Formats: sequence, C-alpha cells, structure tokens
Amino acid sequence: MSKKVIDVLNAARGRELLAISQYMVQHYELEDADFGKLAGTMKQIAIDEMKHAESLAERILFLNGTPTTKAAGEAKKGLKFEEMLKADIKLEEDAVKEYNMSAKICAEESDNISKDLFESLLGVEEGHLDEFQNILDHIEKLGPAYIATLTG
Repeated sequence: MSKKVIDVLNAARGRELLAISQYMVQHYELEDADFGKLAGTMKQIAIDEMKHAESLAERILFLNGTPTTKAAGEAKKGLKFEEMLKADIKLEEDAVKEYNMSAKICAEESDNISKDLFESLLGVEEGHLDEFQNILDHIEKLGPAYIATLTG
C-alpha cells in the first residue's frame, strides 16, 4: 500500500486528535461557566471527531501503517466566545481543505476506500463548520441576548 496514503491518513488523524482536545477543553470551560447548551454542542462535536480519529486509525492499520497518537497542535484555553468560535472555524476550514486534497491524493494512488473515507469525513466537517459559523453569526448579530440562551 502507498506510503503517501498512510501519510495523509496520519496527518488527518493528528488534526482529529487536536480537534478532540480543543473541543473537549471548550466543553469543560463552557460547562464550568454554566453555558451548558453550548458545552453540550462542543462535547457532541468532540465525540464526532473521536469517531473520525478511530476510523482513520483503523484504515491506517489495515494498510499496515502505525496510527499517530500525536495531536497536530496544542489546544487553546481560556478563549472568549468569539475567539473560540473563530479558532474552531479555522480548524474546520483547514480540515475541509486538507480532506479534499487528501481524497485526491488517495484517488491518484488508486486507493478508493481511503478516498471514500475522506469524502465521508468531509460532509461531517462541513456540518461542524456551518454550525460554528452560525453560532458566531448569532453572537455577532444578537450579542448578550443570544449568549444568554446558551446558559443552563
């Protein structure tokens, strides 16, 4: 099997591990600050990312590679709402861009199973991106009134 494919799968896994860490940090901070509704959203998205990381690891193992256990960066802590959401949007935008490129690489390497995996992840990542963009838009347009709906 292609080393190129294993490399893009591992790069994606590292990104997913970072996303898990980032979204769980946000979940804990938001929960602690009594923003339970948004905390729950962050927890669910982190769980989605955990499933992605596992799917990538399973494919890497099938290709006789070794799944990375190293996140692609450090989770940021103590961010304000707007900063948090902008960081999350950037993380998801980068994932969408990377997974599109990775699907092409897999196709070029004649690995349609890995290509299909990236394409399936893309749909979920685009959903996360849309959700973060919508929340940020509501915060920017409605301010404290919207933020108040995220408590409890």
